[in-house]
Amino acid sequence: MKTFTERLWRAAWVMKLAARNLFRQPRRTFAVLLTVGLGSASLFLFQGFNTGIMNQYRENSIHARYGHGQLHTRGYLETVFEKPWEHWIDNYDEVAGALKSMPEVKQIFPRVEFFALLTNGSINVSGHGTGVDGVEESTFFTTLNVEEGKMLSSEEDGILLGRGLAHALKLGPGDRVTVLANTVHGSLNGIDLTVTGIFHTGKKEFDDVAFRIPIAQARKLLDTEKVESVAIGLQEDGLWDSFSRRAAAEFSALTPTSFALLDKVYYQNSVDWLKSQFDIIRLIILSIVVLGIFNVVATSIFERKMEIGNLRANGDSSVDVMLLLLAEGAAMGIVGAIVGIAGAWALNSGLLADGILMPPAPGLTRQFHVRIELDVLTAILTFGLGSLCCIIASLLASWRVAKMGIGDALRSI
Repeated sequence: MKTFTERLWRAAWVMKLAARNLFRQPRRTFAVLLTVGLGSASLFLFQGFNTGIMNQYRENSIHARYGHGQLHTRGYLETVFEKPWEHWIDNYDEVAGALKSMPEVKQIFPRVEFFALLTNGSINVSGHGTGVDGVEESTFFTTLNVEEGKMLSSEEDGILLGRGLAHALKLGPGDRVTVLANTVHGSLNGIDLTVTGIFHTGKKEFDDVAFRIPIAQARKLLDTEKVESVAIGLQEDGLWDSFSRRAAAEFSALTPTSFALLDKVYYQNSVDWLKSQFDIIRLIILSIVVLGIFNVVATSIFERKMEIGNLRANGDSSVDVMLLLLAEGAAMGIVGAIVGIAGAWALNSGLLADGILMPPAPGLTRQFHVRIELDVLTAILTFGLGSLCCIIASLLASWRVAKMGIGDALRSI
């Protein structure tokens, strides 16, 4: 029985001979490295594109409209009320104090939504308004694209108009507009405001009716001190589940709802549809890459039947031959996968640094850039897949060739 030292020397000899063989046939080695590298790079970039587009959808929903989620009174979202304001949050100061003490919460945004009639004196257009804390929201809702003017912030009489609504009213930054709405008591009320900016989210049906005003003005217009909902900005994206459990325990009369449910049609349905589509495309790419690696590696080994026959004739066993070919395959798989991943990362940092310009998605009216987001975990998985494919292909092909008779191998051309 061989000692540990003998086994170690044997392994070192196999690795030395494998390295010599790789440099002795540079054309064959380059073909395998190129196949493994391109396959690994393709998988790595495609997964990064998937991650980027999913994150783009998430960021658009969170930082343009909903926050990470919202708090409403229990059953408010599931029920249509004749007088919805009777079911708004009436103890906001108490709720706000408790929310600010929670470790997951970074910012809170009280809101009141209402329907109103906007007029510039000659044109009257109905709209869907939201009363917001402009100072707080201007630092969080950063993907609300303001194309003219500026975000609503500390202006006491400011109004931010959706693109379609502004065009219908023929208004621009600095113009005055009157907002008319019914108070919670049923009487008509109105306020005069100054347009601070015009925004668009890419969703035409929203941009055609939406406007934002300071929540103090909204409360004055509706004659109420209540708030309809509280939007939540978390310290990190992954903290919603923790916050939701804490909020449900803290507020028995309130229900936390994540942005994915609030924006189910645009966000959740789109993400589910894209995920299913990308899974199919990923499977196709993976199949092509795996079959390509198997083909190139197996062909390179079958071309060496005579060489293998000589090794067998000189006393090397089938196991020795398989170990040699397996060592060569492992080396090419490891180096090829590393080169492919490094090349993909360099390409993404250079040529694709600004992302890929995508046409408007279903339901949107604007183009957007998708950044390819590469991460270490995906790199490790891609490296493992590329290396493993090369090793398995080498094992299968070497087993078949090593089992051939010496005479048959020597007669191969």
